Amino acid sequence: MAAEEAVVGHGRDVAAADPNQLDAGALFVLKSKGSWMHCGYHLTTSIVAPALLSLPFALASLGWAPGVACLVVGAVVTFYSYNLLSLVLDHYAQLGRRQLRFRDMAHDILGPGWGRFYVGPIQFLVCFGAVVGQVLLGGQSMKTIYLIARPGGTMKLHEFVIVFGAFMLVLAQIPSFHSLRHINLVSLLLCLSYSACAAAGSIHAGTNAPQRDYSLPGNGQDRLFGALNAIAIIATTYGNGIIPEIQATVAPPVTGKMFKGLCLCYAVVVATFFSVAISGYWAFGNRAQGYVLANFDLEDGTTLVPKWFLAMTTSLTLLQLAAVGVVYLQPTNEVLEGLCADPRKDQYSARNVTPRLIFRSLSIVVATLLAAMLPFFGDINAVIGAFGFLPLDFAVPSVFYNLTFKPSKRGVVFWLNTAIAVISSMLALLGSISAVRQVALDAKTYKLFANV
Repeated sequence: MAAEEAVVGHGRDVAAADPNQLDAGALFVLKSKGSWMHCGYHLTTSIVAPALLSLPFALASLGWAPGVACLVVGAVVTFYSYNLLSLVLDHYAQLGRRQLRFRDMAHDILGPGWGRFYVGPIQFLVCFGAVVGQVLLGGQSMKTIYLIARPGGTMKLHEFVIVFGAFMLVLAQIPSFHSLRHINLVSLLLCLSYSACAAAGSIHAGTNAPQRDYSLPGNGQDRLFGALNAIAIIATTYGNGIIPEIQATVAPPVTGKMFKGLCLCYAVVVATFFSVAISGYWAFGNRAQGYVLANFDLEDGTTLVPKWFLAMTTSLTLLQLAAVGVVYLQPTNEVLEGLCADPRKDQYSARNVTPRLIFRSLSIVVATLLAAMLPFFGDINAVIGAFGFLPLDFAVPSVFYNLTFKPSKRGVVFWLNTAIAVISSMLALLGSISAVRQVALDAKTYKLFANV
């Protein structure tokens, strides 16, 4: 009963509607039972994902100095921004109005319209787009392993996507975000493992590679859009989009716990992002592909690393993709639970289990269908990422902090936050234009259910 009263008091959407109404999404999905270490596991899974294997490609479009500088700035700014969000969340919790979702924060700080029509929809697009992306990458990883084991095999990409989607369908039934803590600990170990393998593989390949070219490819226009695309890739790789939902899993009192979780997460970020990005770019120069493991597999069927090593590394990424997909499914689960569950009934009663099973399964079926039908979804996801992750993770935290704490306009904090918000908003616009341009350039190669 105490937990239910806490949710009623802390769930902003519920409090705005009816103080006596229970919020099923918060009550069942966003259970506040975790420690700072659990928070660190969730943060690491949501940030340190197989997308980091695209960082050598981003450096290839920027060059050594600008590329490494962007990596450093991305780490510093996101760590700072996520702490700003945490401080705002702590502030409202101390006032007795603990906010459990991003849209709750926007509702309280910016007004109801911002939560309902801007932050809420963008977060949903980013998170569900991430789920579709993980299912597609999972299918591609399974196909890679299959072709290593059976060169010339005839199975199609969409078949592997369906198999991975079926696995995701089972994991989607895990009842709450807090229930993922052990899976996300394994996920943390997996990301350390495949990042070490990718870096070691790049160093091995680089020592035997011919002279590398670190010049920027293309003409002036191509270089400009390439740089914008690279910045969007780096920003999206650091992106999270669910900081409030992760902090919602922490048991009260919450003050200071998110900072510890972020320190754990960013220790892993530094160890993985920089090792993979620098070793991959060093080994392959401007020939670094969008997914660095693809550089290990040559067109003539030979590999730059032993095939068992490539299969092992791909398998490690495959396993983590499932964990990442389930983490980014949580905002969807929370919305569905709020719409379909009865908070007055037990979480595991037939009344609540039946719609949970149906609607969570349906969301995975939709994600799997989109991934199988649109194997070029990565291009579309780049648009969503530039349009979503950059505002949510860079601009919005600074705005929230300035409006909540109202720092002096004569001080450094106000203008630093303002500069971050303005610059990141401009980069979001330019990154979106670059991503849309890439979609237009690649459109002629698009084919539904293509076997790529």
